[in-house]
Amino acid sequence: MTEHNAILLSGPWFEDFHVGLQFDAPAITLTEGHASLHQALFGDRLRLPLDRHASARITSVEAPLAHPLLVINVAIGQSTWASQRVKANLFYRGLLLQRPVFIGDTLYTRTRVVALRQNRVQEGRAATGIVALEMTTTNQRGETVLHFWRCPMIPCRDPAARTGHADDLDAVGHAADLEAIRAAVPRHWNLRDTTGWSGRNAADCPLHRRFEIEARDTVTLAPELVRVSLNMAMAHTDSRASYLGERLVYGGHTIFMAFAQITRALPNLLGIVAWESCDHTGPVLENDRLRTHFMVTEAIALPAEQGGHLLRIHAECFASRGVPAGTGEEESRVLDWQFWVWSA
Repeated sequence: MTEHNAILLSGPWFEDFHVGLQFDAPAITLTEGHASLHQALFGDRLRLPLDRHASARITSVEAPLAHPLLVINVAIGQSTWASQRVKANLFYRGLLLQRPVFIGDTLYTRTRVVALRQNRVQEGRAATGIVALEMTTTNQRGETVLHFWRCPMIPCRDPAARTGHADDLDAVGHAADLEAIRAAVPRHWNLRDTTGWSGRNAADCPLHRRFEIEARDTVTLAPELVRVSLNMAMAHTDSRASYLGERLVYGGHTIFMAFAQITRALPNLLGIVAWESCDHTGPVLENDRLRTHFMVTEAIALPAEQGGHLLRIHAECFASRGVPAGTGEEESRVLDWQFWVWSA
């Protein structure tokens, strides 16, 4: 085949989108290989995905519980046909894990364009726009396990484009209300094992007091996480496609590393239930060193059929780049995240 009649496979530009456009992706059956890679990347200390025997006793399901962030990573990756040319992912909204997922479950994600807004044209800069996406993930039984919105920034094909798209992004999505969050916590799990767990429980978390995690983590193997989740964003695997001239680390990588750090302070979490808001406030590059601080802003005791507490957490993550612990190192805030967890 000659270059003249070759078929170019490329991601969509902002002009290619319209409200109502829908697409799917190959389904993914979660395996122990996925779980092992996730653990190798983040060193997460969430107990139930690590201990299949405790998971079976507590959940009454023989298959190990899948880490909720592994589930979220796969769903985001399945939605990235739209964001192959992404410059940045501005925010996530209203993410709610409606039921637990176990190793062996298969995830199907359908994505829909719900709003479009072109950014203000600036002299000397190529035109870009925001594509608001709504994602729904189901399992092999057709049950909804996850629902959320996200907004990638996509370049225009015409650097001087004026598309007229001006939808209100503030109207896109909504945080899950407390009733929905309560309803998403599993019922009738046997939490007897948790009484023997050492470390901080919900009752040991003073509200609005900041927890600082001293240990930092260095971002490595960022493209591997991208590939295993079918993430198609070119900026994560091709430095030429990144506005920074280096591969841009997938935002989820930062989120997952921040949560892994939080599990050092809160070792008795049972899972993540919902994201109230999640804003990427700066880019992350491979080999950046990440640190996290957080506070518990609300604690709600759950009824006996569920047990434990819901905790609302506000976390911020910071990236250091340059000479470690030297005068050339710069630190910037890269994540502002508010979310709900279920804690013993």
